[in-house]
Amino acid sequence: MATSDCYDYVAHVLWHAHAGQLWDRFTRVVRRRLAVTVGLPQSRFPEYARLSFAKVAEYQKRAAVHVHAVVRLDGPAGPADPPPDWGRSARLSIAVQAAARSAVVRTSYSPAVGEHGLRWGREIDVRPLRARTENDGLTDDAVAAYVAKYVTKGASETAAGADRRLSSWDDIDAVSAPLNVRTLMRTCWSLGGLAEFESLRLRSWAHTLGFRGHILTKSRAYSATYAALREERVAHEGYDDLPAAVTDVFWRYVGSGHTPGAALIAAGVAKDLARNREIAWELRKLGERL
Repeated sequence: MATSDCYDYVAHVLWHAHAGQLWDRFTRVVRRRLAVTVGLPQSRFPEYARLSFAKVAEYQKRAAVHVHAVVRLDGPAGPADPPPDWGRSARLSIAVQAAARSAVVRTSYSPAVGEHGLRWGREIDVRPLRARTENDGLTDDAVAAYVAKYVTKGASETAAGADRRLSSWDDIDAVSAPLNVRTLMRTCWSLGGLAEFESLRLRSWAHTLGFRGHILTKSRAYSATYAALREERVAHEGYDDLPAAVTDVFWRYVGSGHTPGAALIAAGVAKDLARNREIAWELRKLGERL
C-alpha cells in the first residue's frame, strides 16, 4: 500500500490553507463564550473587556502546523487597563478550551475531494500566565522565551517546506525535503488547479505546504508596536528626531547573477545544451537528405 493511501494529505493541505480562518473563528468564539457566561450581549463585550493575543505557528516534524498562543484579557482601554472583576484566568481558560473544541471551518464543496470540516486537534494545553511565579503558573518571562524559541527555529528543523515559491510541478522534485513534505507540495499543486479552490492560491503557497499565515502574529494592542520600538531606540541613541532617510519608490529589475562556482556550472550546462542543439540540427539535416 502506498504512503498516500494511508494518510489524508488533502485534509492536511486544506487545514493549512484555512488555519487563519480557523484562528479568527476561535477568537470570536472565545469572546462569545465570555460574554455569555457573564450575561453580556456579544455586541457590548468591547465596552467591558478587550481580548488580545500573540501566536506562533510551528511546523512539527510531520509537517503539520502547531500553534503556540498567549491569550490575554484586558480592560476596554487595552494593556494598561485591568480586566473587569469577572475576567479571571479560570474563566478565560474555560472559554479558550471550549472555543478550541467547538470552532470549525467548512471548506467549499469539491466534486474531486468533497467537503471538509476543519477543527483544532485534540491536544489542547491551557495554562495561566502570571507576572510572578505562583503555584504552577508560568511567568511572563518564561512564556516570552518559550515563544522566541519557536520564532527562531529554522525551516530545516521544522519540515516547513521550501524557502522559495515553486513555479512548476517539476520544481517539487528538486526540493531537498522528506517524501511526505514533497507529497504535500504535490497535493497543493493538484488542488490548486481546481476551480473551487482557486481563492486559496495553493500553487503559490505550495512551498509552505498551503499555509499562508505568518510565523508570528499578534493583536495590535497586545504589546509595543514596531513604530514605538523604533522611537525608543532613537531616543536611546540620543536623536531628537528620526534620522533623515532617502526612499526610492521607483525600482527597476536589473538582473540576477551567479556565484563564481554557480557561474562555472551554468556555463558548462549552457555549452552542453548548445552542443546538443547542434547535434540535433545535424541529425535532422541528415535525415532530410536520406
